[in-house]
Amino acid sequence: MTTRLPIDSLAYSLLGAAYAIADVRQGSALPAALAQSWARNRTPTAARGAIQDLAYRAMRQQGRAQALLDMLADKPPQKTLLHALLLCSLGLLCADDAPYAPFTVVDQAVEAAGAHPKCAPARGMVNAVLRRFLRERDTLLTTVMQQPVACWNYPAWWIAQTRTAYPDDWQALLAAGNTAPPLTLRVNRRQTNVAAYLTLLREQDIAAHQIGPDAVRLERPLPVQRIPGFSAGLASVQDAAAQLAAPLLDLRDGMRVLDACAAPGGKSGHILEIAAVDLLALDSDGKRLQRVTENLQRLQLSARLATGDAASRDWWDGQAFDRILADVPCTASGIVRRHPDIRWLRRPEDAARLATLSAQILDNLWQMLRPDGKLLLVTCSLWPEESAAQAAAFASRHHAVRLAAPGQLLPVANEQNDHDGLFYALFQKPAP
Repeated sequence: MTTRLPIDSLAYSLLGAAYAIADVRQGSALPAALAQSWARNRTPTAARGAIQDLAYRAMRQQGRAQALLDMLADKPPQKTLLHALLLCSLGLLCADDAPYAPFTVVDQAVEAAGAHPKCAPARGMVNAVLRRFLRERDTLLTTVMQQPVACWNYPAWWIAQTRTAYPDDWQALLAAGNTAPPLTLRVNRRQTNVAAYLTLLREQDIAAHQIGPDAVRLERPLPVQRIPGFSAGLASVQDAAAQLAAPLLDLRDGMRVLDACAAPGGKSGHILEIAAVDLLALDSDGKRLQRVTENLQRLQLSARLATGDAASRDWWDGQAFDRILADVPCTASGIVRRHPDIRWLRRPEDAARLATLSAQILDNLWQMLRPDGKLLLVTCSLWPEESAAQAAAFASRHHAVRLAAPGQLLPVANEQNDHDGLFYALFQKPAP
């Protein structure tokens, strides 16, 4: 980013976040938008954490910020950097947990606008819009909160779909998706155990507690390079709900196991931590598969890797698997607290389209499972057509035996449980 702004200033971070938000509003996923922005602008590593934090906050507040901007600006800017800068700034100002004083946000937003040639002519407009919001904050928020999109910070169709699927829980589910997620670790049982790892954390004054058999939640998130033992493979970052997958497979040493759609490798690592199996990690994206390699190397584990489409057989050697983990494509509606951009990028028809693709994958993988073998269906979706209805249809098509599994897990955050929204269905293939 060619600018006179100090890299440790809020103005620098706001402008950096605005670059990413502008790309998201053009259709890019937020992680990719951030990576592209950092590369394009040569953003120093030291500045990236603050930019990322602001970008994620902006995504969680986009519905409300846009509604406010519509009221405050006579002619709201189009999908430009200036528009994104105003959304980032208003998102900070209207949030209850903003880490900056309101007048600091206004001052730094004006500085950010002035530092970019395309935004500099609008410095006065930025100042006027944000200062008017501060003057009329309560009235403006009372007004926009009457609009469902502004109130909940989701598209109208997403709100309606959640309400239909979960008439008793829809408000809690929407609210959960607007919270910042915890940093949950999976302790590598091949190298240590939860009790010993909690002791290691306490010795370094890091507060944490156990929330699952191998799951430890840090009270305050840390960069991975500051997590004790992370580089040595003592622990991995993985949500507590995702940590249920590998144990459900009922693994034993020597089994032939397939992790379909494996990238980035969290579940592959957990499988190998539990049992010494012959694991094939499959993914259609060769670049993402490289992350599986990196994660397994850090954990001092190994697997066979293959690039291929789980809906085809081009990559299969014809030998049946004892266990198959099918973490199938879905809308990811259960993990929006980690990926708040998803709600703005998805479309109402996506669930049906992805459910059709997932059914094709499941039907294909079923042919590769040995008699008496087990297949675990996993999705990170809340929509029944991708989860419960998908599982029921699959069991009916193949006369599969359904075994005990958690079913639909809704997002939750409390002292005992803190996890995303995932769905699990476990099937056993009948003997001939």
